[in-house]
Amino acid sequence: MSITQTSLAEILREHVTLEVESIDRMYLNVYIPKLQRETGASWFLRQERKYAMPSSAAMAPISRAFVAAIERYAKAHQIPMLTFEKGQRKDDVVAPYLRRAAGQEGMVLIGKAQEKTTTFRTTKGFGPRSQDRYPRLLRTTAMLNQYYFYGIDRDFGPFFFKFSSYFPYTAKFCLNGHEASRLKQQLGQVGIVYEALDNGILSCADPLQMQVLADRLSAEKIEALVRKWQARLPQPFTASERAAGYDYEISILQAEFALTQVLDRPLTGRLFFEEAIRENLDLGRPEHVHLIFERRSTRATPSRFHTRIITEGVTPVLRVDYKHSRIKQYHKEGRALRTETTVNDTRDFHIGKRLKNLPALRQIGFQANRRLLHVQTLSHNCRLGEDAFQQVNQPQTVSGQRVAALRFTDPHVQALFSALVAFRLLPQGFANHELRVLLAPLLGLAPDQFTPGQMTYHLRRLRLHGLIERIPDTHRYQGDRVRLARGFLLHPPVCQSDPPRSGTHPPTGASIEPHTPLTF
Repeated sequence: MSITQTSLAEILREHVTLEVESIDRMYLNVYIPKLQRETGASWFLRQERKYAMPSSAAMAPISRAFVAAIERYAKAHQIPMLTFEKGQRKDDVVAPYLRRAAGQEGMVLIGKAQEKTTTFRTTKGFGPRSQDRYPRLLRTTAMLNQYYFYGIDRDFGPFFFKFSSYFPYTAKFCLNGHEASRLKQQLGQVGIVYEALDNGILSCADPLQMQVLADRLSAEKIEALVRKWQARLPQPFTASERAAGYDYEISILQAEFALTQVLDRPLTGRLFFEEAIRENLDLGRPEHVHLIFERRSTRATPSRFHTRIITEGVTPVLRVDYKHSRIKQYHKEGRALRTETTVNDTRDFHIGKRLKNLPALRQIGFQANRRLLHVQTLSHNCRLGEDAFQQVNQPQTVSGQRVAALRFTDPHVQALFSALVAFRLLPQGFANHELRVLLAPLLGLAPDQFTPGQMTYHLRRLRLHGLIERIPDTHRYQGDRVRLARGFLLHPPVCQSDPPRSGTHPPTGASIEPHTPLTF
């Protein structure tokens, strides 16, 4: 059977050579809960730092000491320090330092950049008299220096730890859990041979063990990684202050869950992805989004319901949004189908933000990937191949019974298919008279002008060609292959002699321009 004859489900079942589920990326918020509000900051400055009047001026000595400790740390460990320019892509700057480190554990670079972040400033309170006015803290945002600590961990690979240089010294931690870093580190440690694919894995000597290693990335291991490097880096707060409850907690800002399916050859992936895009432009609508994320959507749901097809260069990307989260699917380097669910707010799914909620969140992320593929494989087939087309377009002999052809160009056959697909979702099937009522007007006839005998003739042809089947002990018909009739109406068949269509262009009729998202 040629690739052009294969359905989406069959492509995933028969042409996937390697499959792995993994946490792709974790972006964590490392913060001190007691210092997120004005009252908590004022209490800290009064009780721990012994200031009579809490103000932003009282925070300046802490900031100066923290920045000085960072500079001493860099000098003591001979770590290069640089300033990121505005608009500069940090990953491009850091990449040479990571390569020179050759996988050795430790910090490789400290970068400084000005970014907008939350902090506190001093403002005046207002009383009934001018002498009642007093300074107080106000939570606001400002452009402040952020220090990026780029390092390599023995078990996790590259990561970065970002600290704000000003009160309340909130930090961010970013790690890649996908094949590009942690999983490759783990495979190398246990001696499993693999072949790399950019930031993924193309082949592996032990796929089952690889999946086991990917599943071992737990909330406990991620927290241990954060605590490990937090303890090695300079701290803005003293040990006694941390013991008094001013220590960092960890929450999830962003989590990406990926399913990578390596295909046997590029043509397979192009056919799958082109057809998947063509037939799923409506997945972003409210009535369809709930099939993927298993959440009901109403007019009150705060989200933009749309599907976007974005062509970046020659690689199309399918994106479906739900509230603050999204699911993305693309053909990775012409070799693998990549499906990624990105959760930007865990409360979209009524889950807390603390890192301990990662098990529930990963279940939602991985299920969303699988449900997207399930919806795609159930909703439509790829273009019909020559064998499937000839099965109904030519006369056949079935169990000794000769059956006339259902020729695609015959207007009567087109009318029959159009009437037939109206019953494809009815669990109880349909009867002779029910189909006749729909078919007669399509042929320009009144229902009483189209006899039951004529309808019986057409039902026999459909049954012997395998498009429908009779429900036992009844005079009603049904069949999963009613979808084949729908396929004839939606797509002209593709013969084996037809040249494969290039995967470098959007599907015909989608009207997609490069770098331009389509919203539905």
